[in-house]
This record gives sequence, C-alpha cells and structure tokens, in this order.
Amino acid sequence: MGRRTRSAAAMAIVPLLLLSFFHLLQFVSSTQEIRVLSAEKRIDLTSPIARVFLTLKVENYGAPEVPEILIAFSPTESEHLAILKASTVEGKRKKKTYVPLSVSPVSSPDAPNGAQLYSVTLRSPLQSGETTTVEALYVLTHSLEPFPTEISQSEPQLVYYRDSATILSPYTIVEQTVYIKTPSSKVESYTKVEPTARSGSETRYGPYHDRLPYSFSPVIVHFENNNPFAVVEELVREIEISHWGNLQIRDHYRLKHAGARHKGVFSRTIAALGYFYWVYDTYAKHPCRLDYQFRQSLSASFKTLLAMLPPRVHSVYYRDDIGNISSSHLRINSQKSELEIEPRYPLFGGWKATFTIGYGLPLQDFLFESSDGRRYLNFSFGCPLIETVVDDLTVKVILPEGSRNPTAAVPFPVNQHLEMTYSYLDVVGRTTLVLQKRNVVPEHNYPFQVYYDFNPIFMLAEPLMLVSSVFLFFVAYIAYVHIDLSIRRPLKTNS
Repeated sequence: MGRRTRSAAAMAIVPLLLLSFFHLLQFVSSTQEIRVLSAEKRIDLTSPIARVFLTLKVENYGAPEVPEILIAFSPTESEHLAILKASTVEGKRKKKTYVPLSVSPVSSPDAPNGAQLYSVTLRSPLQSGETTTVEALYVLTHSLEPFPTEISQSEPQLVYYRDSATILSPYTIVEQTVYIKTPSSKVESYTKVEPTARSGSETRYGPYHDRLPYSFSPVIVHFENNNPFAVVEELVREIEISHWGNLQIRDHYRLKHAGARHKGVFSRTIAALGYFYWVYDTYAKHPCRLDYQFRQSLSASFKTLLAMLPPRVHSVYYRDDIGNISSSHLRINSQKSELEIEPRYPLFGGWKATFTIGYGLPLQDFLFESSDGRRYLNFSFGCPLIETVVDDLTVKVILPEGSRNPTAAVPFPVNQHLEMTYSYLDVVGRTTLVLQKRNVVPEHNYPFQVYYDFNPIFMLAEPLMLVSSVFLFFVAYIAYVHIDLSIRRPLKTNS
C-alpha cells in the first residue's frame, strides 16, 4: 500500500514539474526573442529624491506573441525603490496618449548579479515583428550619499550618486543613452565611460550600441546638492470621522535632516545685527564663527517646510512637545491650502524635530455614499510635506462608533489591520482601520477609499448619553437636597 501511495504521489508531481519546466523554457525563449531597439534613461537628481524616467522601444522579432516586458533593477536600486509606474504611448504628436500599465515583481533567483525583475503587462500581446514603446518612472530614496559625511555650517554639501553608464536589462539593447541631471554645474568628479560628455548641469553617457543582456558599467557622480534632506522617520496620521459634519486630521511627525552631519559650533544672531556681528567676529580673529542669517545660502540646513493641505481647512494648529508654535503661515484658496511651518530652530544634518499638525475639514467634501448604501471616505494617502521621504507611515482611519465591516481600497500595496479607539462619550469604542507603508514619496499622494457600514441610529448614542448624564445629575442633586443624611440622636418624648 505504501509503495503504491508513493508512486501515485510521484506520478502526480511529474505533470507539475513538466508544466513548470515548459513555462521556464517559454520565458527564456521569449526573452531571447525580444530586443530593445532604443533606450533612454534620464536621472533627475535636482532634489534629495532620485527620479528616473526610462523609455524603451521594444521589438518582438521571433516569438509568436509577447504579453509582457521585463524591467531589471540592481540589488541597491531594489532596496531603495519606492514606486514604479509604467505606461505605453498610443497615437502621435497632438493625439498622443499615455495608457497606464500594471506592474508586478517577478521571482528571478537566476538573474545575474542578484538583479530584481519587474513585469509590465502590455494592453495587448506584442505580435511577431511588431514594436511598442514603454515608458517607466521609478523613484529611489536614500540613494544620495553625503561625502564628506560631516560639514561645518558654512560648507556646501557634496553627495555621491552611484549608477550604471549602461541600462540594466534582460534584453539586448541596440542603442542606449543615459542622462544624469544635477542641481547645478558644480560637479566635483564623475566616472568616464566613453563616450561621455558634460554640458551645464547634465552628464551624458553614450550612445552605446549592441550591449548584451545584463550589461553593467558602474559610475559615480560627486556633486553639490544643498537641498534640505528632509526625512520623516515616522509619521502617524489620524483621520477621525464624525457624522455630525467634521473630519479631524492629526499628523504626528518625527523629522530628521538626513544630509551630511553638522560639525562645529552653530552661530545665529539677530538679523539686524548679523552683519556687524560677522565683521566683529572676523576682526576679532574668530573667522570660523559665521552668522547663520548671512551664510544660510551655503548651508544645506532648512528652517521652513511647506505642507499642501486640502481646501477649506479650519482650526489649524501646529505644536511640538513644548507647546504651540506660532511661526507658521496659512494661505487658503478654492483649490488648495498652503501651510508654511517653521520649527523652533533650523535643522542641520543629523538634527531632529518632533511636532504635530492638526486641522479640521468639512465632512461633505470627503465622505460619500456608494450605490450599495455603504459610506466611504475618499482622502489622500501620503505625506503633505513637499519633497519629503517618509520611512514609516501609519494612517489610522477612526470610524464613528457603531461602524462595521471596514475595507480599504488603496492603489498600491499596504499592510492593514483593525484596532479599537476610545474617545469621550464612547460606549463600545470606535473601529479603527490602520494602514501601514514604508518608503513613501510624494508620488504616493493618491486618493484612497475606506468603505464601511453604519446604522444612523448610533448617531443618537452621544446625545442620549448627554441627556442621561444631565438627568442623573439633577436626580442626584434633588435627592441630596431632600434627604437628611446627618447623624444625630433622636429626641426623647415625655410620656
């Protein structure tokens, strides 16, 4: 019996192995029968976040049909990859349109040098002899390395960027060019892989011809970047829904300047006396102490941040652990609200700050009812601070008491779970949907929806509790007034 069972199990596994082997052969053959006629890669390093625009003109010259195109990333790029979006170009000139394509990671244990592959599914399979153009945008975080790692207040910030002069791809590339754009023309050094050319703030590698699959030519660009390296190590956003007409937002930030660490003594004086103080310090043989107000343009520090908030905000506050911070400016119009905040002190490399931003919004702008009768919240995911990386983002959607069956629709993968939140006048607590995501960039500021069931009768819970509390208070007061609780001996009566 045992031998028959083992033989039957072995016979059942054989078709699965043959099917897997067939898919592997199909994948390898399709990869060998695709080539990239032209490839262009543009790397934008003008901010602390690296944005890469990749254009591929792909040809199927042998396979019956190709349903997907593969894009390869090095292990370092995979580690810092925040988001990847792809689209295909349809039409020409004024009628040109960009159609988004679905992207998913592909298991590639046999890829050379640990390359990670992503699959871009085409709208329709590419037939033999046809070509198509695929454009991809991907964002890399923490890809700029400060060097030197420590600078004084007056020194500019220099950073390294590491990449390849050739485009990493599982296909043969007939012609390719890579462009690297820096914030300015102040480039200390860069690797030369001929042909290489520089013009202003742009470095060009290529064009290169007939490069084999997975070709890699490492390059390093060392340049000046004095932009503020604002990184939110942790952001906890609380979105509290009240069906009485208000949406309350509370954002708790733990912010860090992730650039070159500050060394030496920090100097800041009153702006009106700054120039005279600097002259005095210079002639008093203290040239290393420089006034912050006059030397800020040479420093990578920052003392203001801009947050883009929804329109029609109200009850805006900005505070830290000490208390309220009044150095903020709010500009509101019909399309958006801009909140410019200023921490208590300028942030240099390695310095941190914790603070909270809160505001209210009209509920009718963000809460709607679906066709099946469910309520749903439509709000923006991500961080409202401009050009900021969030290492760890937690969004808590606090639903009204009595809400049930919450579900989230987010346009990218997130971790989610449920918990209970207790507030004033709560009886059973409020269901809270928690969404968590790491490595968040401005490109994640997309709307997301939270659907839930709600019985309107629960809106009477808080008013009834208030009425009951007031009623019990007056009953207790009346009882206290009319009941004699004093302790005394009873009077004796003469018989």
